[in-house]
Amino acid sequence: MSKQTTDTDVAFISALAELLNKNDLTELSVKREFGEDDSLEVRVVKQANVVTVAAAPAPVVHHAPAAAAPVAAAPAAAVAHEDPAQHPGAVTSPMVGTVYLAAEPGATPFATVGAQVTEGQTVLIIEAMKTMNHIPAPRAGTVKRILVEDGHPVEYGAPLMIIE
Repeated sequence: MSKQTTDTDVAFISALAELLNKNDLTELSVKREFGEDDSLEVRVVKQANVVTVAAAPAPVVHHAPAAAAPVAAAPAAAVAHEDPAQHPGAVTSPMVGTVYLAAEPGATPFATVGAQVTEGQTVLIIEAMKTMNHIPAPRAGTVKRILVEDGHPVEYGAPLMIIE
């Protein structure tokens, strides 16, 4: 590998890192083919700030009388660990970008929890590469949960809201 190729590769990787930061991305992968036996594969990852959380105290176990069914608590635990992306009413992000819940700062949000929406109605906007992309409701129903915050970045496939 020549020095010129190395300098070009370093410049290319630096440009990818700058693109990653500029667009609030967390990961970027690129493969460049230069010929049959020459290629460059680059994966640039931005490590998120790690927040240390103190461990919660161990739960206290109470033994129920023989007549009570101890499995009664299981559904609540299952709901607490539910993955919103697996919910049948989940609206997921079709792209990487910044999510906005209203057309402009201070404006009325497109949808709020408890609001009725119709199929095709804009429920939020995702800005990607300076383009505002209106995200329509895939079905009519009631907005049960909004899983994103206004002005925050979202990844492809991330759950945005739940419509039932």
